Amino acid sequence: MEILAVLLLISVFVLTRTTRLSTAVHILLAQSAVVAAACAVAGWQAGEVHMFAAALLTVVIKAGLIPYALLRLVRLLKREREVNPVVGPNGSSLAAVAAMVLAYGLIERALPAVVSRDAVATAVALVLIGLFLIITRRQAIMQIVGLITVENGLYLLGLSTTRGLPLIIELGIFFDVLVMVTVMVILTFRLKRSFQTTDTSILKRLKG
Repeated sequence: MEILAVLLLISVFVLTRTTRLSTAVHILLAQSAVVAAACAVAGWQAGEVHMFAAALLTVVIKAGLIPYALLRLVRLLKREREVNPVVGPNGSSLAAVAAMVLAYGLIERALPAVVSRDAVATAVALVLIGLFLIITRRQAIMQIVGLITVENGLYLLGLSTTRGLPLIIELGIFFDVLVMVTVMVILTFRLKRSFQTTDTSILKRLKG
């Protein structure tokens, strides 16, 4: 599990440095695949069969359907990339490192005896860095990537502190995530059709 936690931290750190939308989606795909592997490992260690079903759902939806939809959207956008973030790649990377240190320090003080301390700290770091991406990136697709990163962190946090939710609740959560991303992809496409860009900062023009 420690190796998977390191891979997740590397994936989210690289996300803060990338400006190409297709690269960001591929990193998100890899990150979701690692989360699925973590779910399978946790299920194997706990002897919980339903967690293998959750891992399979993660692969199908988060590492399959969602990246497929985002990559199709990126191909339609052609030359779109994150060129004017609120915080540049170097500043974002420093903020990511600060978030990782904060997450590990927080968990070290708050939950010193928890067995899955590395996984919990990694989950908190994913949530913090995902929120940072949502706030500081202007391209809609990068904000969707940040949102899924937050969701991956919350999922890993639940996985680390419990033995997984009942399968019916897992199905509901995955369905909600799929619907949410579908709606956001449609809105991003409409944004491109209307304004010839997916830079969400242009929405300020809609203010009265």
